[in-house]
Parts: sequence; C-alpha cells; structure tokens
Amino acid sequence: MWLTWRAATERALYGEEGFYLRERPSGHFRTSVSASAAFAEAVLTLLAEVDAELGKPDVLDLVDIGAGEGVLVTRVLERAEPGLRDRLRVTAVDLSPRPDDLPEEIVWSRSLPDAVTGLAIANEWLDNVPLDVVEQTSRGPRVVMVNVSTGEERLGDPPHPADREWLDRWWPLTRVGTRAEIGRPRDEAWASVLVRLTRGRAIAIDYAHPVDNRPPCGTLTGYRDGSVVTPVPDGSCDITAHVALDACAEAGRRAGAISTTLSTQREALRELGLTGARPPLELARTDPRGYLRALARASEEGELLEATGLGGFGWLSQTK
Repeated sequence: MWLTWRAATERALYGEEGFYLRERPSGHFRTSVSASAAFAEAVLTLLAEVDAELGKPDVLDLVDIGAGEGVLVTRVLERAEPGLRDRLRVTAVDLSPRPDDLPEEIVWSRSLPDAVTGLAIANEWLDNVPLDVVEQTSRGPRVVMVNVSTGEERLGDPPHPADREWLDRWWPLTRVGTRAEIGRPRDEAWASVLVRLTRGRAIAIDYAHPVDNRPPCGTLTGYRDGSVVTPVPDGSCDITAHVALDACAEAGRRAGAISTTLSTQREALRELGLTGARPPLELARTDPRGYLRALARASEEGELLEATGLGGFGWLSQTK
C-alpha cells in the first residue's frame, strides 16, 4: 500500500497496534529525561519561576505533552516542596496506556487540558507529529509516497497549496533532488498548546534546524532498540524528523504568545543552574562517597549540556 509519509507515519505510530501504543520510549532511544534526574530538577526550577511570575496561584498547572512513561512529572512531583506540590495540578498527555506505577495525583490523558495556567512542556513531542515529505523536481516539488511495508518511495502529486505556501516561507527548495519536510502539522500542533495556555509558559524541546540552514535531504529517521534504522512505516520502529522550531514559534505568536525565546538546551539549562562542573579534588579526601556522587552528577549534567548531543536540542519558550 502506498501512502504519503504523513499518513503512513500516523498509521505506523498511532494506528491500531501502532508503535507508540505498544512500546515505551526508553526501550528505543535515550532522552534528556532518562539521561538524568537533573533534567527534572531544572524543570522544577523553571516551574518555580513560572509560579512566581503568576503570583503563586491557588492552582498551578504542569502539563507534560508526550509524557511517555511519566518519568518527568513523577520526578518533579517528588522533588517539589510542599507549598508548591499542594497547589500543583499535574497532567501527563500521551496516547499510550497509563503506567501502572504512576502516582495517583497525576492525571493521565490522551488530550490536552482545555485551559492551562502554569507550565506546559513538550519534550521530544513535535518530532513525532507526522508530516509529509516533498522532493524538488524540474517541474516543482512533488509529494513523496512510501510503501508502508517496504519503505520504498516514489513521487506523487504536487503539494497542497497551503503546504506549498509553507515551503516557500520556511523551507524553500532551489535545486532538483533536494527534499523538505513540511512542518505545517507541527505548527498547528504547537498552536493548539498556545491557545490553551491562559497564563504562563509553553516550552517545546526538540532537535531543530533554522530556515537559513535546513538539511538538503531532510532528517527523516527510524529508531529501534537504541539504534538508527531505515524508517519503514510498518509499525516496527519509531519514525522521527527534526523540527522547524522557528516556524512553530511564528505559529505560537499567531496563537497569542506575547514573548518568544529560541535557544539551545545547553543555554537554557545553564540558565537554570546546571554547569557540569567537576567537584573539587579536595572533596575526594574529605568525603570520598560524596565526591563520587558529585562526580556522577557532573557527568550527567555534562551529557545534558553536550553541544553535539542533548545540549544541541532547540528550546522554544513562549509566554502568555
């Protein structure tokens, strides 16, 4: 069966017996959440900042979009001081079944809350929002069709006018053979978060690329059991593509965001207090166990900050 990449990915990831309805992310790829509890502690610092900005409301929302196994919100909830924890309304949004060991105060939902006052965070969510792929030909761009069983490709019709408009603005193709991934569904997904944000901050974290440096062949990739594989949309692997966060930012502004910041994870986590600095050697003499704990923590922070790895993720932060 031949489908567009958007339709094929939707079916493979979220259809009946789809990859994300039966698999947990930790079994297939490493994320910032799984790399270190330091990530959750940084999110807690961010949440406290938002709480202060909002004047410490009676109910403060924390919404984790694409929550996976619920590890992030569980760790944040465990570490929150009582005065904050008692006011938190925590929602984990994911299509997969609720994990058995999730704390009962966390709401597990397949859809976004109608209104959010606080912090909405989407860590590696947008990269799994399905999208179409186009290839430039001598007659203009053509939508790439894929065989859902084999991953074989062929060219189809020209893109929809709205998609062509998005391409011209955000990923112009100038040479025959180059490819683009049409990020319009991601823009719409991100806008759906911003329209629900009544007050507070929304943050999207993902591998990203800017309009002046898009990859000429796209970024469509498969992951299975911790390894990169050919993206075959048969439900056997994760299918992902980097995100045009600059386009998402514009969609967020149209949805009501009043301030926007685009940065890297390295920059954002440093501002939240992570340094990756090794403990002083003197500590090894006075408190050997403490030194080893601090050294392990520094290594974890270093992984989160590594510019060529997790630290290279894009961070889009928008407020209302």
